[in-house]
Amino acid sequence: MRDGKHVILCVDDDQDLLDVLRTILEANGYVMEEANSAEDGLKAYKDLNPDLLLVDLMMEEVDAGTNFVRELRMLDNQAPVFMLSSVGDQLSANINPTELGLSGVLQKPVNSAALLSLLRAKLK
Repeated sequence: MRDGKHVILCVDDDQDLLDVLRTILEANGYVMEEANSAEDGLKAYKDLNPDLLLVDLMMEEVDAGTNFVRELRMLDNQAPVFMLSSVGDQLSANINPTELGLSGVLQKPVNSAALLSLLRAKLK
């Protein structure tokens, strides 16, 4: 937390999506930090100790999101991690969310009401 607000780290290589997420999150009392790559995301994670993470499945490389989440597990991450995906139902064929330790998967484009409801439930 920072100044009494939950810190959400968003890791995605799509700046437009990050801008939309920032608008939604900050308008609803969250602090958003961003990273544009898995590598920058790991640095930010170590520096920020975020309360929750939103991570793109496919960034600069096809497996960047899943590799990032695996790195978080090796760092003993305790914050909820949600994967952002635009591949829809094909996601379950590519990864096992439970095996990766994900708290859930959000479909792009992100539904703001669903996102906020999820954040309220996870960050009580």
